[in-house]
Amino acid sequence: MSSRPRRSVYVPQDIEPKWQKVWAERGVMKAADDSPKPKYYDLVMYPYPSGDLHMGHARNYVMGDALARMKRMQGFEVLHPFGWDAFGLPAENAAMQHPGLHPQKWTLDNIARSKRDLKMMGILYDWDREVTSCMPDYYKWTQWLFLLMLERGLAYRAMAPVNWCPVDKTVLANEQVINGRCWRHPDVEVEKRDLEQWFLKITDYAERLLADLALLDKWPHKVRLMQTNWIGRSMGAEVNFPVDGIAGESIRIYTTRPDTLWGATFMVMAPEHPLVERVTTEKHRARVREYVEKARKETEIERQSTDREKTGVATGGFAINPVNGQKIPIWVADYVLVTYGTGAIMAVPAHDERDFEFAVRYDLPIREVIAPPSGPQGVLRHAYLGSGTMVNSAQFGGLDSTVAFDRICDWLESKGIGKRAVKYRLRDWLISRQRYWGAPIPVVYCPNDGMVPVPVDQLPVKLPEEYRPLPEVESFWRTTCPKCDGPARRETDTMDTFIDSSWYFLRYASPHDDREPFDPELANHWMAVDQYTGGVEHAILHLLYSRFFVKVLHDAGLLEASEPFTRLFNQGMVKRFGQVMAKSAGNGVSIAELTGEQGADAGRVYEMFIGPPEEDVEWNDSGLNGVVKFLQRVWRLVLEPESIVPEGSAAAADAAVLRRKVAQTVGHVTEHYDELRFNTAVAFLMELANAMQDYLQGGGARDGEWDAAVRTLLKLLNPLAPHACEEMWERLGERGLLVDASWPTFDATLAAEPKVVLVVQVAGKVRDKLDVEAGLSEAGATKAALARDKVRAALNGREPSKVIYVADKLINLVP
Repeated sequence: MSSRPRRSVYVPQDIEPKWQKVWAERGVMKAADDSPKPKYYDLVMYPYPSGDLHMGHARNYVMGDALARMKRMQGFEVLHPFGWDAFGLPAENAAMQHPGLHPQKWTLDNIARSKRDLKMMGILYDWDREVTSCMPDYYKWTQWLFLLMLERGLAYRAMAPVNWCPVDKTVLANEQVINGRCWRHPDVEVEKRDLEQWFLKITDYAERLLADLALLDKWPHKVRLMQTNWIGRSMGAEVNFPVDGIAGESIRIYTTRPDTLWGATFMVMAPEHPLVERVTTEKHRARVREYVEKARKETEIERQSTDREKTGVATGGFAINPVNGQKIPIWVADYVLVTYGTGAIMAVPAHDERDFEFAVRYDLPIREVIAPPSGPQGVLRHAYLGSGTMVNSAQFGGLDSTVAFDRICDWLESKGIGKRAVKYRLRDWLISRQRYWGAPIPVVYCPNDGMVPVPVDQLPVKLPEEYRPLPEVESFWRTTCPKCDGPARRETDTMDTFIDSSWYFLRYASPHDDREPFDPELANHWMAVDQYTGGVEHAILHLLYSRFFVKVLHDAGLLEASEPFTRLFNQGMVKRFGQVMAKSAGNGVSIAELTGEQGADAGRVYEMFIGPPEEDVEWNDSGLNGVVKFLQRVWRLVLEPESIVPEGSAAAADAAVLRRKVAQTVGHVTEHYDELRFNTAVAFLMELANAMQDYLQGGGARDGEWDAAVRTLLKLLNPLAPHACEEMWERLGERGLLVDASWPTFDATLAAEPKVVLVVQVAGKVRDKLDVEAGLSEAGATKAALARDKVRAALNGREPSKVIYVADKLINLVP
């Protein structure tokens, strides 16, 4: 028997660990601060370390890695760092469920497993720049930044009603309250409590945060719109309504519709408004107190729901409408929030849906003051919300309500009863958390000196090693005053973890700096982040807070950039069996399982090919196997082209066609990688592989033209399948790593389709001649012909009833 040559077989498990080791040893993704190359800062949102990763987690990491690899080959000095958003509730909850387990151990163990999984996927980071927010060398500078905020008048303490989870014993943000229950404990009702809390005055930056969204033209429109709505700028007037019977007391309201002031027939105060007790009469006090107590247990989200019936209670007190002197009743209702506007409203039921519903329920007057174009309605069946002619409005009657704004505001100001005002929906950022696992707030409370900041040279204020609620750890809170050396009590609140993530991207510039949070020169070199990738769930909080921090640092002279992220991309989620991949759902595809079977490269390519990257996608094992076959086909094309034998039925090979296809693919793939449209980039690579196989089956020569095509294919595929491509590159005898090779240059001349002269006839008569690409479709030829003036004139406005098309030669339009 004759022996056949042993075939080269693609076995990812044999090659992937090899190249991961090589890349690590050579520090492939290590960024040089002093490089003469243009910089490119490619960043994915740092994750919470929850343990083993699955392919649902991996999607945005593969995107970031693929982009970093391409940019590096294009000649950029790429900063592609990674870190861990390591403080937070899950670690404490795990410790509570497992007595004796410290949150730090749980967190660091999870980090180790996650790093293992990332490396198994061939994802390259500059690990020398790794940051971990729960480590003292990081949160020392988080505390420093808090002190900067305090020094600049942007941090303050205030009593505030908060959402309180009785299980976690911590304050919850409004977004963490779902249907009145804790987001982590769906069976636990959230309580309302008044606590003295630390806030950051993000509202001081509301106008700039809003205006500078115009600079972020490379952000998704959806995210900019969400931030615009969250900031919620409105223009209106503040008006004082004197309280009847209480000299010198008035209720200040804010309205965006001063044209409806004459339609105010009652007032509504938030249950928490400080004047509720004063305006309430003895006869109504018990009912009002009962209602206030009930309302305080509800979340703001519940109270603002448009689906629930409006409720309220009369106080027995009255206010004077300053524009007409009429006495109107004062009510308390939960649909008014003390944290929005002034905490009180003038109710204009004729022109506000909520007020109309409330007035109908409690039989309160409804006075029409804006008439629609059809004229006054008299009895209203529902609130009229549009513009129109002012009626029942004293000297302003007959004016168009859209132009009356300035006249009314001028009049209010001239009478001293109101003034123009701009308001924002945005509220100051409550950062206090009553938890152990967070960065301690660096202040102490002294009986003599009051609140005293911890001096910078005493940072970090470290968490005690003993895991217990900080108020119970006397060795932590008992301290001395930095001013008088007398006994003092340390603040036992820790900071919201969004503080940590609001500046981590700056720490990557100089992660080992022990003199300052970041080196300004290096930060100015790398910032702003060129590409930021992460989930849309962070569209408001994390991204808005990061923008706020950067603006504060810019104003403090520490940073040139005024925005942190130049380009933003929000990837969709990966689903399996119809549900988002999650450990708890039992539908995750583990990275260890994937790499042990189909290989990391197959997982990388499939996850990028599965669908548009900004959309949610469904993981399908058969689709993954299809990608495995694609990689095996590329392996054969590159390393065993002789195994692809000519076929008699195949079209004759044409080197010019192959050359053109390669050039076109370079252009398409480069553009689509850069725009993170990886699914279509993979499709173009598959088309090129098919064209190369057709070339061989058509008898094409394996000459220099072929060799160039092979090497271009490997370079283009390398960002997505780096292990297989490095191995093939080495087996081709190329020196040096493929990851260090230059990216192919797009040649528009080579990519251009050849031109032919197309004769255009109308009813059999020649009317024009066109230069078109060879192989143009009938639809394309028809469109090109109809765009010509001579052809349209010959048709005399008629559409062709019939088209006769001879490709690359003639098109005849029959009217």
